Amino acid sequence: MFFLIPVLGAIVCILIVPIFRNVAGRIKRRKKEPRAQAEARPCVHAHLEDSTGLHQEEEGTAPSGAHTEPWTFVVVKDPEMKHRIREIIEQEEEINYLKRMRRQWVSDLKKLRTNWIKEYLDTAPVLILVFKQVHGFAANGQKKVHYYNEISVSIACGILLAALQNAGLVTVTTTPLNCGPRLKLFLSRPTNEKLLMLLPVGYPSKQATVPDLKRKPLDQIMVTV
Repeated sequence: MFFLIPVLGAIVCILIVPIFRNVAGRIKRRKKEPRAQAEARPCVHAHLEDSTGLHQEEEGTAPSGAHTEPWTFVVVKDPEMKHRIREIIEQEEEINYLKRMRRQWVSDLKKLRTNWIKEYLDTAPVLILVFKQVHGFAANGQKKVHYYNEISVSIACGILLAALQNAGLVTVTTTPLNCGPRLKLFLSRPTNEKLLMLLPVGYPSKQATVPDLKRKPLDQIMVTV
């Protein structure tokens, strides 16, 4: 399977390849600068606006069931649209935390210090909303089956996450509970699409902190037979 996944062409080639050309130089410059003088890199507008030709068609190379490629990546850079997305998500998330989510669920999230306030949706220069296509449409307008659509889109997201990290960018995987229908309507997505994941993308801030989470040892996640 791995020979099928050199890049995620549709998104990674459009968003990431031009950034690769400048990442090495930026890393070298940062190493030479005193740590106290290193500036946060929250804005990548210039790079992405110059390199994101969304009108250009690229063939995605992530594997998918029966090669149906059942994904749509909606890239949002407009500040007003990002803020409206934040409003929609915060409205639903407040209800989630206070009413919909079980008490144990909320308790399990305390170590991550999450709540319904999502300021990063405003500050991240780019939001990528990943939609799975539950089915497609044939040339005659009939429905086309998209086999294993959620698994296929999830694999594509994994490749995208790896490419973002390799390019020196950061993100956090978010799955806005109960926000899909409103976001789909706001972004004018067709009826055959459902929101799977939202990725805020940008360069890390020097004030950023990461929870000290312990990972399971290898013998608990891999079995060799």
